[in-house]
Amino acid sequence: MKRAELVFIPTPGMGHLASTLAFAKHLLDRDDRFSITVLVMNPAFAPTNHSLVQFIAASDTRVRFIHLPQVDPPPKELFFKSVEKFITEYVENYRSHVKEAIINHVLSASLPLAGLVVDLFCSSMIDVAHELGVPSYVFFTANAAFFGFMLYLPTRHDQVGIEFRETDPESVIPSYVNPVPPGALSSFALNKEGGYICNVNHGRKYKEADGIIINTFSELESHAASSFFNDGTPPVYTVGPMIDLKGKAPSGDNQAKHEIMKWLDDQPPSSVVFLCFGSRGSFGEPQLKETALGLERSGHRFLWSARLPSRDDGLAKPTDAENLEEILPPGFLERTRGIGMICGWAPQVEVLAHKAIGGFVSHCGWNSILESLWHGVPIATWPLYAEQQTNAFQMVRDLGLAVELKINYRLGSGVLVMAEEIENAVKCLMEADSEVRKRVKEMSEKSRQAVIEGGSSYASLGRLIEAMIANVTVPARNLTAIDIRHNSVNSQLRLHPQN
Repeated sequence: MKRAELVFIPTPGMGHLASTLAFAKHLLDRDDRFSITVLVMNPAFAPTNHSLVQFIAASDTRVRFIHLPQVDPPPKELFFKSVEKFITEYVENYRSHVKEAIINHVLSASLPLAGLVVDLFCSSMIDVAHELGVPSYVFFTANAAFFGFMLYLPTRHDQVGIEFRETDPESVIPSYVNPVPPGALSSFALNKEGGYICNVNHGRKYKEADGIIINTFSELESHAASSFFNDGTPPVYTVGPMIDLKGKAPSGDNQAKHEIMKWLDDQPPSSVVFLCFGSRGSFGEPQLKETALGLERSGHRFLWSARLPSRDDGLAKPTDAENLEEILPPGFLERTRGIGMICGWAPQVEVLAHKAIGGFVSHCGWNSILESLWHGVPIATWPLYAEQQTNAFQMVRDLGLAVELKINYRLGSGVLVMAEEIENAVKCLMEADSEVRKRVKEMSEKSRQAVIEGGSSYASLGRLIEAMIANVTVPARNLTAIDIRHNSVNSQLRLHPQN
């Protein structure tokens, strides 16, 4: 049986690493011909990912980790001007270490190399694959429509030459059914500090890969998937939804999880609206007050993950809201006792799976959307950052799978979402026989069918595996033309041993 090695290169940071590892395990569970090496870059500011790496290393010996040496990040000021440009430049600083790690620890091993699987911000590593003479595949952690937007950027830039503006007309983007207004575009599209142009460059680079892997399924994004044909795009493999149904709790949060699930057990079926905005979602006190008023006026039961911005320079994660009596409207906690629960962190996957949940007010991160669809829970859209505005637009306008609370909201904009807007959206979201709810239930069934044998994503993953095996590179032919600096590299790299 033909066996091969894959090298995964995720963007530094817990979220990207977790998504990459989820796909790695998904691939290994399907086909045991692969072994996987993950090259781990250190986060620029946050703590290292060692706990997650150690957990995976202990649970699956088919995955090994190589911790790359620390590199100097770009100036911190760039992070606040453009997160995308900061991350892109930081990843590019790792290029030589990535190449040397592959030469010394992968190409010199016994298994042939089937290719590099690079994260969406790691498109510069496609050049490393070319230099080593091996295939490259982009693991795109957003959705297919947004991938289409990334492909559209270079074409538009060649015609217009500047970033988008708030006053622009709607854009006709092939991967979206309807024209997209500028307010529904990701913030980077409007960014004049390098965010726009670095994503134009990513879009160009994606076309040089040997394949694109997307965590979606064709039944959900049929229009987007069909838009990629006949334009020189590499093969696109829709392999989702990939969902971690276990939802491991952060350290020390098991008690909070127990209390939340116990409270939900006491609520009637489909009666609770769940508000949760991701690991970096937070609001200031004025917005928390408006949200509280909107929830109370809606008359519905609620579970609300309420978090405040970090008190430092914005690089740390949000903090759980304390002293709620001082923050929320007078008497709110007493009036809603029994019908509402406010928490900090929440076990999102388990909550969405609970029979008491009837609706989800979400930031529209792609993983959250997939989890909500999987469990048949309709969403009210409240995007915050990244590509969440375009996700919200697609879910509401293109797919009819969500209720519009906001589409063009941007975190840090100073805009206040008023209680009346929240009240109306929650009431609409919780309607028992709404068309959105019916559509979501139908899509839930399709999402589950997609990943089982005979399903569209199951078949797509099979095609990807066969392509990877067919493209296997014999390592010996790559070594003669490359300057290998064993001594300098081996002294810096820390190889995480397999058990």
